[in-house]
Amino acid sequence: MSGDPAGGAVTGGPGAAGTQPGAPAHTAAPGTAPAAAPAPKAVGAAWGLLGLNTLGSAGAETVVPLPRSLIQMVTMGALAAAFTLALAVNRRLRIRPSAFVLLLTLLLVPSVISSVDLDSGFGALFRCARLALFVGTLWLLTRWWDGGLAFVRHHIRMYCAVLASVAAGLAVSPGTALPDLYGGRLVGALWPLTPPQIGQYAAVVIGLTVLLALGRRTTGAGAAAVVVPALVLLALSHTRTATVGLLAALALAVGSLLLTSAAARRFFAWTVLSAAVAAVWFAAAVQAWFLRGQSEENFSSLTGRAKVWDALLAAPRSTTERLFGTGLSDKSYDGLPIDNSWLAVYHEQGLTGTALVAAAVVVLGAVALLRPPSLPRACAIFLISYCAISSYTEAGLGDASPYLLHLAVAASLLAAPASSEAARPRPAPAVPRRRVPRWARDTEVT
Repeated sequence: MSGDPAGGAVTGGPGAAGTQPGAPAHTAAPGTAPAAAPAPKAVGAAWGLLGLNTLGSAGAETVVPLPRSLIQMVTMGALAAAFTLALAVNRRLRIRPSAFVLLLTLLLVPSVISSVDLDSGFGALFRCARLALFVGTLWLLTRWWDGGLAFVRHHIRMYCAVLASVAAGLAVSPGTALPDLYGGRLVGALWPLTPPQIGQYAAVVIGLTVLLALGRRTTGAGAAAVVVPALVLLALSHTRTATVGLLAALALAVGSLLLTSAAARRFFAWTVLSAAVAAVWFAAAVQAWFLRGQSEENFSSLTGRAKVWDALLAAPRSTTERLFGTGLSDKSYDGLPIDNSWLAVYHEQGLTGTALVAAAVVVLGAVALLRPPSLPRACAIFLISYCAISSYTEAGLGDASPYLLHLAVAASLLAAPASSEAARPRPAPAVPRRRVPRWARDTEVT
């Protein structure tokens, strides 16, 4: 994970580097829009703190036992620090309009209505406060949502750091990182991370890095230094949802570049050829990897998820619970994980919350489809598609989670470029006319 594909130079287009702080502003050429001012480094730090907050506190045992109260203190402190940092760099509270963040704000309404009854305990109100602080931080960061790739870089760096800790834990204690409790799947040995989390982070890093390489926003060596280790971690996690989501979302993203990018066409052709060869020669190995030693019945029932879903849908509900849910919880039903974003939102925030989350995903997807082909659009399509596919077997679209961060990055990529008032060329001041005395104007010069 030593490479930094996000740190490559970006030339032209949205997200290109502007003038350095302290350097004189360059006057834009006639007929061209001025470049937006670069975002402060504190914006990337705030984004990383948001990512730390969404890591959660559930997972396998670590090399050094960490009390869950300490982990929760760190994650909640990270959210408070992210909000404070975003407020510090945006003290004038300048925000940009965003339909996605607006829908997340409206999602707070059914969350609060269903949580005030305290049927889910005081933890529901606590989760509402966390979601409100999370959305408030996103509002403060919208000031720098300009359709560029800045937040893609922040996203890659953030999850590369997480994956580096997973790789370090694997090197320090392989037995702890590959426990029998999870069937030998890779977990976080330094920080409690589950195999689906590791698979999700690796898949997102791989997809975004490949797209940056196709768009020539990073070198091939830098991309390989990130993609190859991430592929190893994804394979060791044995996460089927992340693998299928990566392949399908990357196919859609690369497909959106086929008409404008020769590199995308070559990558697509080689990928299809490699997949065909792998399907013929490694079919048995691929099937064994996907089954993970499970029976056909267990595999067809999605590892028991279908039974939980049927019980959740069959449970009696009042009209209020159908509309607004039962309150934010740990995304479980009767002590078992729901593992479906739409059913989790329906259970916790009702039909109102489900409609708002669906509207947020549909709005992002519609805007992405209407945009002309470009690298930011392809990255947005990848993130939206990945979240939509993963939502079938993963929960998180209705609460502060990595999936909302993925969609927030997509929203930043689809935002209209904003011209910076500070970088806007100001007209030259008018030269004052010299006052001529009346006697001089009336005197005839001979």
